[in-house]
This record gives sequence, structure tokens and C-alpha cells, in this order.
Amino acid sequence: MAGGTGLTGTHVVDIARSRGHDVVVLARSRGVDLLSGAGLRAALSGVDAVVDVSNVSTLKTEESISFFAGVTRSLLAAGQAAGVSHHLALSIVGVDAAPEGYYAGKVSQERLVAESPVPWTIQRATQFHEFAALMYARAKAGPVHLAPRARTQPIAVREVAEHLVALAESRPAGRVDDLAGPREEGLADMVRAYARAIGHRGWIPAVSLPGAMGRAQRSGALLPDAGAVLGRQTFAEWLDALPDA
Repeated sequence: MAGGTGLTGTHVVDIARSRGHDVVVLARSRGVDLLSGAGLRAALSGVDAVVDVSNVSTLKTEESISFFAGVTRSLLAAGQAAGVSHHLALSIVGVDAAPEGYYAGKVSQERLVAESPVPWTIQRATQFHEFAALMYARAKAGPVHLAPRARTQPIAVREVAEHLVALAESRPAGRVDDLAGPREEGLADMVRAYARAIGHRGWIPAVSLPGAMGRAQRSGALLPDAGAVLGRQTFAEWLDALPDA
């Protein structure tokens, strides 16, 4: 389980263990370095499937590619040497519509997985409900919070984790159907709703992000296709469940 201590990974580990699976968490705290590959081969001994939800916080193209390509190469090489029969990677819906910044790293990850001799599955999912909280915290101009304009179809991270465990239990399937939330939302509205839910009453202006990414977000290019598998929890239901809501 690469990324097993993060937002998605903790759910995957919990669900997998509840289903009786023996889960190996690949993390520095467990003596494994995903980038260098140190400790990986030994950690993967006897492992049937690798689930990769590792992540890095960056908007820089070079940093994103360096991380995702580096981790993927390490995991695939160690997995092949250890006889891993299934490599499952979590990616993002529409990632190739704007292959810059953070998305550039995910595109490189997908390419490496698809070219690997290790049997594989790639699951693309839309942004999580938590994306609104992330944007609220990061999109700021001085003291003013900003609400980026974007069309999105957010999904509960727990539902993504459930789907990943089910895929890991199955045979490698290549690129599977997109995974998305039950309905489309406007990101600006999501950010404002989240802000109100945690008690913020200030002005939050909507802004259009520049570049290919901003255009892709506003155009709907990052929405799932018609064949997507849809989750259950809506963004409004997620808000209602917040501890401080």
C-alpha cells in the first residue's frame, strides 16, 4: 500500500484489513523509501497486489513528474522483482486534458504503468469532496479567500477507497471506467459552502484560473464520461457530516 498513511491510503488500509487482507504499508516510517526504492523489494516479498495512492503537494510540473515518475519506476521495478501480479494506480479524471503542473506527473505515472510488464489497473477518479477545503486554504490573495471557477463532480474519498480495494481483489483490468460523485457541482459554490459551514462569513470572490488547467476546469473537460461509475454521497451530505458543521 503506497501512500497508506495519507487521506486516501488510510481508508484503503482500513477497508482492506476489515476484509481480512494482510496489508503492508509502504512508508518511510516503515523503513521504505518510495523514491529511492530502498526497502521496497523486501517489503513486497509475498505481496500479490500493489495499490499506489502516493501523493505530493506541488503545482510545479518538474516536481510533480519527478515524484510520480520516480515512485512509479521504483514500485514497478521492485514489484516485478518480487513477483507482484497486480499494480493498481489511482489517477484523476481528465488528467490528459491539461497535462501541466500537478497533472503532468499523473500523466507520466499512467504512461509508465501502462508500459510496464507488471499486470496493471488504472482507476481515474474525480476530485474528492475535501477539494473544497483544500482550495479554501490555498486559494488566497492576502487575507481574502478565493473561489476558483470550475466544473467538477466530487466524490467521497471513502467510496474511492472501497472501489480500489474491490479492484485490487480482482484481476488486472487496464484502464477501467471513470469513478465520480453522484452529481456535478460548481467549485466556487463548493468553496463558499465549505467556508460557511466552518463559520467564515467574509467575502469570497470567484476567480478564473489562468492557463490550460483553468480552461479545462471551466470547460468541463475534467468531468467524467457517460460510462462513469457514480458514487453515493453528495457534497451537501459531506458538508452536513463535518464535525464543525
